[in-house]
Amino acid sequence: MKHVFKKGKDLKGTTLLLLHGTGGSERDLLPLADAIDPEANILSVLGNINENGMARFFKRLSEGVFDLEDLKFRTAELYAFLNESAREYGFDRSKVVAVGYSNGANIAGSLLFHYQDALAGAILHHPMVPIRELELPDMTGLPVFIGAGTNDPICPSEESSELNTLLSGAGAEVLLHWEDYGHQLTAPEVKAAADWYAESFSHNTSN
Repeated sequence: MKHVFKKGKDLKGTTLLLLHGTGGSERDLLPLADAIDPEANILSVLGNINENGMARFFKRLSEGVFDLEDLKFRTAELYAFLNESAREYGFDRSKVVAVGYSNGANIAGSLLFHYQDALAGAILHHPMVPIRELELPDMTGLPVFIGAGTNDPICPSEESSELNTLLSGAGAEVLLHWEDYGHQLTAPEVKAAADWYAESFSHNTSN
């Protein structure tokens, strides 16, 4: 998968997995990583799907309707890519925290839904429930931040609430943060995510 890797202060520390929204690129969320953890390693990935010239991480049948077979395939592809990248670059595979926006947040959510050891945590900006009627792995203690819009036209607030319920039901420690700016990723939402991250992952900088 096309990507950017930037070594941070310590390969044994946290690696931020950056996953862009529809039509984005592997460089879109780099400023976000600086805001969240300027010392972290960065693995920023470009989605392999081209939808009318727009990069995505998996196919959809229509807006808000996911191609579930492709979602499963692309989730497995990304999971394998993470394992390969850890071997190639030498970062700690057990300390990968996803930062995803929109379509990128959905594939990050799908990683959590399908694999117990995929991520050490996740910041999901404006995600939907990736897939339903799936028995979720044990996520006891897994930190997850969900940034959602009360008036998001693309990701209804019910989706964010349901995702919170599903992740919490699997044991994850979820913070659901609401903004009133539709589907936009705003500075206050990024600040809330950064504050949450500092509290949740401060231990990673000392070991």
